[in-house]
Amino acid sequence: MSYDPRFVSTEWLAAHLGAPNLVIVDASWHMPATGRSGRAEYLERHIPGAVFFDIDAISDTSSPLPHMLPTEIVFRAAMESLGIGRTMKIVVYDTAGLFSAPRVWWTLKAFGAVDVQILDGGFPKWLAEGHPVEAGEPTIYPASFEAHLDKSWVASIDEVATRLANGSAQVLDARAAERFRGEAPEPRAGLRAGHIPGARNLPVSEVVKNGRLVDSDAIRAAVDAAGIDTGRPVITSCGSGVTAAILWLALDVIGARPKALYDGSWTEWGGSDRPVATGPAATLPKD
Repeated sequence: MSYDPRFVSTEWLAAHLGAPNLVIVDASWHMPATGRSGRAEYLERHIPGAVFFDIDAISDTSSPLPHMLPTEIVFRAAMESLGIGRTMKIVVYDTAGLFSAPRVWWTLKAFGAVDVQILDGGFPKWLAEGHPVEAGEPTIYPASFEAHLDKSWVASIDEVATRLANGSAQVLDARAAERFRGEAPEPRAGLRAGHIPGARNLPVSEVVKNGRLVDSDAIRAAVDAAGIDTGRPVITSCGSGVTAAILWLALDVIGARPKALYDGSWTEWGGSDRPVATGPAATLPKD
């Protein structure tokens, strides 16, 4: 992809390893069914100096839902324990290339981080180019992170239902088409199959190829094919709030930053008594 300020290149990062006021964050996370541990893989090898952001641990542990955003107090303590300062230059990556890094990028920005970028191509590109890696725990240096969550970035289940009912926002679901249509079982036990009535579907596989975001023209074409009007507010959703951040990133790149991200996503909606739709997204009337 061409240069975009939301990303930083592997070449740039390799040239700036160890620079003052720079913190590198391994944001790797895997679906529970994979049996993989982001932290275990991080300890085996990571970009030199990188710290590990545990999406499941840095969360609202009182919620029955997975990795929901924590309180400002909890987030501040977690960031400071990792040596992540609010005004530092933060570079986030993951081992898939572009999967969970956008969730951590979005989270940091939602809590007020000033300068956050995603490593273009992630760890796969870093490794392919022969850049250095290290193992074990890094040295952590003190940092200050005064966390202030912009609550407008986060949609609740009630806001999603209300906005769909009154037409004040569109919901864009990042899950695979088979899951959206209710033709494939959900990976989490106890969830109904299907989608939020009125939601549209844009699988992340349409905007991420080989671990990198596709170009702007391809993003626009995919968003248009999903039936989304970029001139109207959009709420992104997915299974549990992780890949919804990829759609947030993609929309942001084409100048259509979403209204909010539905943090509970299908894990909350599908596990509730809210209505469920199956089959393809309903055709909406044109204005």
